[in-house]
Amino acid sequence: MARSANPKPRLSAARPAPKRPAVMTGAMVPVLGWPPDEDRVEAVFERLARVMPEPKTELNFSSPYTLVVAVALSAQATDVAVNKATDRLFAVADTPAKMLALGEEGLVPFIASIGLYRGKARNVIALSRILLEQHDGQVPLNRMALQALPGVGRKTASVVLNELGIEAAIAVDTHVFRVSHRLSLANAATPDKVEAQLFRVVPETWLPKAHHWLILHGRYVCTARKPKCSACVISDLCPSRAGLAALGEAA
Repeated sequence: MARSANPKPRLSAARPAPKRPAVMTGAMVPVLGWPPDEDRVEAVFERLARVMPEPKTELNFSSPYTLVVAVALSAQATDVAVNKATDRLFAVADTPAKMLALGEEGLVPFIASIGLYRGKARNVIALSRILLEQHDGQVPLNRMALQALPGVGRKTASVVLNELGIEAAIAVDTHVFRVSHRLSLANAATPDKVEAQLFRVVPETWLPKAHHWLILHGRYVCTARKPKCSACVISDLCPSRAGLAALGEAA
């Protein structure tokens, strides 16, 4: 069959409208330049230090072991929910030996209110067994050994090492990821890359507590939705404030 002399023009595929990048969770913000101005970064942490001179984890713990367990349980759960569970749990099992005696089925009722509780129960029992068999019942306070424990990834190890003053680690959770992007402290797309960027730009003086300042600021002020810009001590240093306000995403 002969081809038509006037073939129909080929229609180009419709291109999707460009989107602003999501900042892990919550309100989206524009892509900002990096690295940030050093003086502005210094001012950011000076002010956060002024309002939070002694920041610390909000998880309840009494030993390195209970800290490891609490942090492992906190994945995809709030600190409030974890504390409600561990307040009861640690009254019964606050050592690896006691946790093993409790067993996985005995542990589940204590943590059933926390997300992914079955997998977390398996990990807590498994890590408790390893601590007894390989570490004399003590939590090893070095990154490699910590991350070898079931349920203890890089973020969990960073929280533990930072909280115990072993290492000036920065655990990049959703709060740290979001706040770092909004403040243009980082612009990378993954938590590991954001962590690397933060270590490059945060002044050494502030590194030991930077993790806590960013988490707490994100949890209570620079929230995912409707950040409280009007009550923020660093709002004038934030390159995202105008954009968030224009989009109606700031309070």
